[in-house]
Amino acid sequence: MVDKIVIENLSLQYSDGTESLRGISMGIPQNAVTVLFGPAGGGKSTLLRCLNRLNDLTEIKASSGRILIDDTNILDPKIDVIALRRKVGMVFARPVPLPLSIRENVIYGLELAGEKRKSKLDEAVERSLKLSAIWEEVKDRLDEPAIALSGGQQQRVCLARVIALQPEIILLDEPTSGLDPISTGKVEAALLELKKEYTIILVPHSVQQAARTADHAAFFLQGELIEYGEGKTMFTAPKQKKTEDYIMGRFG
Repeated sequence: MVDKIVIENLSLQYSDGTESLRGISMGIPQNAVTVLFGPAGGGKSTLLRCLNRLNDLTEIKASSGRILIDDTNILDPKIDVIALRRKVGMVFARPVPLPLSIRENVIYGLELAGEKRKSKLDEAVERSLKLSAIWEEVKDRLDEPAIALSGGQQQRVCLARVIALQPEIILLDEPTSGLDPISTGKVEAALLELKKEYTIILVPHSVQQAARTADHAAFFLQGELIEYGEGKTMFTAPKQKKTEDYIMGRFG
């Protein structure tokens, strides 16, 4: 399996002195779901934000190492960060629909990027909502406010907004943490379809979700990568005792 992302000896320390990542090295394969899991404060979300340079917006004291996406170091100061964030889309824990219609939410980024052709925009709306497993629920309501949807539907519309820009990588930071089990199942089902076209990196909201969704899994503890391997193996026969203790609920 080809690695879409290669992380080499990545370390990061915030200005308040907290060390969020220590010497992280791993390859993330394309067209798969890679799950980053572990207790709060382990560095999972920090790593996720490094992958599209959202950490540029925080106070960082020191960082070192490289992140290669298609052999280009995205931490290079010369990188076009706006172009990077189109290539590496992100869905956050809480759905943040814009105060616009469902249709306008989906095509918002495309229109900002200069796309004006109605046929292209209509095509993007249908394709993105289908891939987000919500087309059948909203296809007759596209001009209604997105804010009127349920939380689970809003989150899938936010996912569609990311997909509409046709990124290559999709980052998801606990995207189902506030959702009911049925909505959570629909988001997870969407990820299974999306990995056929995209590289997916997920910070799950529970060990159970990690086990259900992971093709590959990485266990983080206090800024260190403790174990990384195939999802099935990780959750049935972990190699490290710390990983086993966390999966079995002995701490965390």
